[in-house]
Formats: sequence, structure tokens, C-alpha cells
Amino acid sequence: MFEGITEGLTNAFSAFRGSGKITEGNIRDGMKQVRTALLEADVAFDVAQEFVRDITEKAIGANVLKSLRPDQQLVGIVHQGLIDLMAGDHTLPLKRDGVTVLMMCGLQGSGKTTTCGKLARLLKEEGHTPLLVAADLQRPAAIEQLKIIGEQIGCTVYHEDPAKSDPVQVCRNGVKQAKAIGATVVLLDTAGRLGIDEELMKELQRIDNRVSPDMCLFVCDAMTGQDAVNSAKAFNEALELDGVVLTKLDGDARGGAALSVRAVTGVPIKFIGVGEQLDRLEQFHPDRMAGRILGMGDVLSLVEKAQQEFDE
Repeated sequence: MFEGITEGLTNAFSAFRGSGKITEGNIRDGMKQVRTALLEADVAFDVAQEFVRDITEKAIGANVLKSLRPDQQLVGIVHQGLIDLMAGDHTLPLKRDGVTVLMMCGLQGSGKTTTCGKLARLLKEEGHTPLLVAADLQRPAAIEQLKIIGEQIGCTVYHEDPAKSDPVQVCRNGVKQAKAIGATVVLLDTAGRLGIDEELMKELQRIDNRVSPDMCLFVCDAMTGQDAVNSAKAFNEALELDGVVLTKLDGDARGGAALSVRAVTGVPIKFIGVGEQLDRLEQFHPDRMAGRILGMGDVLSLVEKAQQEFDE
């Protein structure tokens, strides 16, 4: 995960190792390499530009910590910058009473149906009673896939005959069923397409308007890089998303989507998929992700200690 961006940033920091101190000149030289590393990792151009601009200002104005080398101090500044870039409300606020309805949307192949199952499993472990609703009537295998996943995690799946049903009605009936059986969270597995089209968006907007879900989560494939960010932006303009789930992050060596999606859409990442198995879904933590991207746990510990001593 993040091999490309980690290697690029490591090379950028190494340029400071022979320097006795941080200067405006070597900061600007190093930041050019940081920008190149971000762009090669498929981070959106505007996001990379703004990130480098912010980090340059912070590095020039930073208090010099005598116990750190210049490259170590810069690692600390970039680390905090990455956290800020991905910041947002990463929790999943669920109702204490009644039913919370989560509308899951995304393109075909993004892992949406599997993510519904992963999230249901996670919620079940936390003491909630989820109900999965098979509202993807476009893909013939989607209902069957969700039923199999439901059996594997011990979760009820509401479904209807796709030939006689309408997605909006399936979702509304699913919510009624949840109330009848005492479920606390409903996950609507809506239809996807191979690409964004007007028909798909109209269907999702109808569900959004008629069912009024409490939250709309967009599931996108991190391995598609800039396409993932562009898709998230289009879905957000149509539906006003509440969160993003990045899937296949374990196979994404570049990491651009993780860094770009929050900045481009303004929508926080809620969860990340890090494997195909149903237990491979994690809540998103910007500080942990920033640490993974940098791959420099020992240096970050030094920076943290130096900062604490400086504060004291």
C-alpha cells in the first residue's frame, strides 16, 4: 500500500540530510520533489499544488527544534499536513432510537455489494442489528450475491422479485421490514453502472427523495485513482454525499485517491477496504493513514517527543 508515494516522499526528505539547517532555499527545492511525488502517486494536480504551498509556508515559519535534523523536522510538518488534508468527521452517527437508513451507492466493480456486507458485519460486532436491502435490480447476480453475504455474516437480507419490483419500492419496503423485525440499521445496496449516466443518477435521486436515508455513502475503488475522485465528485453533486468508503486500498500502491477525495469533494472518508474478506473493513483514521503513507514510524516518534519537549 502506498509504495510509490512513500518512496517519492522519502527521496524528497533525503535531500535535507546533508543540510545543517532548514532554509527557505532548501525547503523550496525539497517541496518540488514532494509535489512530484504526489503527482506521480495520482494526487489531483490542484490538491498537490495547494498542499505544497501550505507545507512550504509552515516549514518556513516553523520553530527550529534543536534535537531534530532538518529532514526529520520536515517529516513532522508533512505528516501534520497529510492529516489536515484528510481531516473531517469520520464517525458514523447512528440513531439511539429507531432505524438509521444508510444508502450505499457507487459504480459497478467498486465493491459496493461486498462493502454493504462488510459494514453490516462491523455494525453487528458493535451491537447493532443490521438489515441488508437488495435494491440493485440492474445486475442479475447482485441480489444472489447479497443473499450469500447475508448468510455468511448471519444478517437478514430483504429482497423482492426484480421483474415485478421498483428500486424505490424495494427500499421503502425494506425500511418497513426493518421496523417490523426490530433492526436498527438498514443498508440499501443500490444499483451501479459501468460509468456515470443520467439514468443511474435519476434512480438514485428518486430513492434519496422518496426514502430519505439518514446518510448516503459512496463506495469507490481506490485503484482507479483520479477516476475514483471524479466519480465521487459527480455523485456528490447529484446526491450530496455524507461519506466515502475507499475499497481495494490494499492493492493501491499510489494512494492518490485517499489524499485527493476529501480535498476535491469536501466529503470525509468514513471507511477503507483493505482486503476481499468480509472482516477487511476499517474505520478511517487520518493520523494512521498519514503514518502509513510516510512509512516512518520511528522518525514520527522522534518528532513527537521533540515537539513535547519544545512545548514544555
